[in-house]
Amino acid sequence: MNRFVLATLGVAFWVAGCTAAQSQATSVEASNPPAYLLLDDVSPPSPPVQTEDRTPAVLLAPAPLPRMSPELTLQTYRDRVVRQTNSLASYSASSVILAQLPETEQFGECDLQRFYSAPHTLEFKSVRFVGDGFVKSNVVLRLLQSEVDHVQKDDPAATALSDDNYKFSYKGTAQLQNRPVHVFQLKPRSSRPGLFRGKIYLDAQTGSLVRAEGRVVKTPSLFIKRIEFVQDYKEFGPFTFPVHIHSEARTRLVGRAVVDIYHYDYQPVSSTRTAQLITSP
Repeated sequence: MNRFVLATLGVAFWVAGCTAAQSQATSVEASNPPAYLLLDDVSPPSPPVQTEDRTPAVLLAPAPLPRMSPELTLQTYRDRVVRQTNSLASYSASSVILAQLPETEQFGECDLQRFYSAPHTLEFKSVRFVGDGFVKSNVVLRLLQSEVDHVQKDDPAATALSDDNYKFSYKGTAQLQNRPVHVFQLKPRSSRPGLFRGKIYLDAQTGSLVRAEGRVVKTPSLFIKRIEFVQDYKEFGPFTFPVHIHSEARTRLVGRAVVDIYHYDYQPVSSTRTAQLITSP
């Protein structure tokens, strides 16, 4: 799936809907979630007990992975994106959306389940909503619809973290989420929708994306001044998914719009291992 950063940028499009409250919100309800085939987990037989050897076992800490150079880390990240795009068949996950309009003191909280099937299907099943109806119709539902629209019309090359879309500037190393990371400054080569100006943080030992943050270069509406975001990621088996998205939009009509999205309980299915569920670590 080539939508690591764009999962955040989809937030831009619900803001445009938020400033046009007279429009009718689109309902995004999944009809029948896809079925997942769980194979039996058969444990291997236990090895024979060596009764003659009573030496206590000594647990050794695993050797740390070597730290890669910035150039190799960036290339490894891009290779991981290609592998994930080619091998991810589907996934399910749970999400919590917290949306606030501080100036109008309106809020909403939504629990839902999401179901993705490669390459262009994304569905949601609502579990619970509490809060203001305006936030539900003009923030939450529009946000979900924007995600569905983006997946259906996805053009990975147009927004990929590639040299065609960005100028990369290496900014050094740091510690993030208790792991060493290489920090890259990104400057978009154009003001095309879906691009951002900011930073990415790549694990220096695995090349996986740990965080992306910045500002959307082109807002989807004249009513929006700017959109800023921070998006954190986590590895689930061989795959990398966003686990927390924080975004803030400055609008001309309703003031600030703040959204936090938490994703958890990812259950990805790999197309390279037919019908086998890869559980999160």
